[in-house]
Amino acid sequence: MCELYSSQPQDLYETTKRSVRIQGVVTSISLENQVWQLLEQIASTENRTVADFISTLYQEVIERHGSVKNLASMLRVTCLTYALNNK
Repeated sequence: MCELYSSQPQDLYETTKRSVRIQGVVTSISLENQVWQLLEQIASTENRTVADFISTLYQEVIERHGSVKNLASMLRVTCLTYALNNK
């Protein structure tokens, strides 16, 4: 029933913590390895580094919504949105 999902290599859902500078402040973000891989792909399509993409995205969310309530969740949803729109 769930073979497609259960057969995924475990290293894809292990987490990695990275530090990113956002608005001059270094922030640690812990995300699953596959999320980091997809963020690298998204950033590449924007001709940016992952850190620059995250920082720019963070600023744009603040401009639209006033705050970022959960940065890690926002990045996961960003990846889902990208994946769903690039089938």
